[in-house]
Amino acid sequence: MLITRAATPPSGFFTCIMQEFRITGEWTMATNMAQKRARKAQRRKQVVAQKRRAELLENSLPALVLRAARAPIQHCFLTESLFEIGMGTLVLARGATRDHLALSSFLIDVFCLGIKDVMFESVERDVFEMYMDATDAGSPMVSVDPSYARKLLRDLAAWSQSIGFAPHRDFAAVERMFGDVSADASEAVFQFGRDGRPIYIPGPNDGAPLIQRRIKQLQKYLGDDGFGFGTAA
Repeated sequence: MLITRAATPPSGFFTCIMQEFRITGEWTMATNMAQKRARKAQRRKQVVAQKRRAELLENSLPALVLRAARAPIQHCFLTESLFEIGMGTLVLARGATRDHLALSSFLIDVFCLGIKDVMFESVERDVFEMYMDATDAGSPMVSVDPSYARKLLRDLAAWSQSIGFAPHRDFAAVERMFGDVSADASEAVFQFGRDGRPIYIPGPNDGAPLIQRRIKQLQKYLGDDGFGFGTAA
């Protein structure tokens, strides 16, 4: 009986196979290490991004206002002749002492536009006094109860919104400076507009295009005869 033996691979064949396994293993190991490094880098980026977002939130306007609202109220002032001239400023200041204050200020138009501008800053006592001196020089300021002030702002914002003028974009955030002050504690009833209807009085810096847009807004909500037009005194 004839027996056929399997051909014996040349010795170099095994050497090639072993080299291929070694190269493949090294390549796989290198690939795995690269993937691990990439995952670690990605995690580091995510951690850094989360820290940055947390820092931004911590220093955002809403966060600053909420922290400031924990301090005692030191001042609450309002333009005395607000309902006579139509335009005025409401100021609320909080602070652990009167030497360093969180200042919130609202520029308000009770004749038509509502909450026109809002400001929030942390200031030293001398800066606050300078600000109040400048504001008082334009029109005398008087101290008012914080609940009255908050009710005024909320009622005015709702009224101006009803005729097409939303409050300043930062109003909702800065209004929280009032903290736990309840607007419902005030029984004040406010009459906005003049003689029973809105009166639009353009500001000194209002250009013709802005004036026209506001007039069209009033016409849209109130019709041609539903509002008045005046000039600043």
